[in-house]
Amino acid sequence: MKGRQVILGHLWGREAAALMVDGRIEDLLLDLTALTPLPPGAICRAVVDRLVKGQGGVFLRLPEGERGFLREARGLSEGASLIVQVSGVAEDGKAIPVTQRVLFRGQTGIATPGAPGVNVSRRIRDEGSRERLIALGTEALATAGAPDDLGLVIRTAAEHDEDGLVRDELISLAEMAVQVMGDRAGRPELLVDAEMPWRAAWIDWADPAPDDIDETPGAFDSHGVTDAVEALLDPEFALPDGGFAVIEPTRAMVAVDVNTGRDTSAAAALKANITLARDLPRQLRLRGLGGQVVVDFAPIPKRDRGTLDQALRAAFRADGTETTLVGWTAMGLYELSRKRDRAPLGAIARLAASLEEDA
Repeated sequence: MKGRQVILGHLWGREAAALMVDGRIEDLLLDLTALTPLPPGAICRAVVDRLVKGQGGVFLRLPEGERGFLREARGLSEGASLIVQVSGVAEDGKAIPVTQRVLFRGQTGIATPGAPGVNVSRRIRDEGSRERLIALGTEALATAGAPDDLGLVIRTAAEHDEDGLVRDELISLAEMAVQVMGDRAGRPELLVDAEMPWRAAWIDWADPAPDDIDETPGAFDSHGVTDAVEALLDPEFALPDGGFAVIEPTRAMVAVDVNTGRDTSAAAALKANITLARDLPRQLRLRGLGGQVVVDFAPIPKRDRGTLDQALRAAFRADGTETTLVGWTAMGLYELSRKRDRAPLGAIARLAASLEEDA
């Protein structure tokens, strides 16, 4: 089906949401409460446990007995309380990554403690709209009694919304930020939980506005979401013209292998490599994979590497997730590093299966 569709349903017995574009799954949001008590986006009161000079950060005590790691250690001392937001998913045996750059996100705006002022999305170019939205943001901050260091970012979705709806949401976000950021004293505590998938979809996928939202029973099956997710659990997936790729996460890294199948010509190799490069951000996002990623592309002449570099840069620039393209190694592999901002899809599926067996 053509167009941009948001599908709300359940996967493995838990709330989930999928974004489909022209019939292909582009994003997937899952309920992670069974996997971790502190999913990405959760806002907590934390207590500094131990300074780690060699690693340039501090370990924190978090709610539920969890341990966090904060890279921003300036001005902190052991025993100090602070407000942090979970910024990613912890690797096995490691602390949960958190940040002091807390964001309170809504469909039309984002409240930004520590970043004052009212800023409007650059994608809103009409000067009249920009002035109107800045006025709404300024009014919202004043109504909420916001301190000088609290700001607002007006999102693109606000441009065509009714002023009253935009104003109400901005006031709500600002009031929440004032209340939470002022609640620093005390033991570790969860102050704002991460959004569940259905609400997160309403926030994350509002711009551009979807052509359709389907929340009818069985929508995941009828739109092919269930089949698409099952396919993502297989390390191997097909590329056009008989090629295929394999994505396998290990403890140390994510390994990606590109194969052309029976056609071993240089033209086939470059075509398969470019296809994989363009789809790699989507594959990593949907599979919930990050950290160090090493790609073994199909063999191509060195003169063609520039073309492949351009395809990779364009694909990851459009993806939006924090990614560093390291480049080619002496052995002809390609390295990149991607932020771990999601739980691995395979881990969620395995946990769901084990919970079902125990039930």
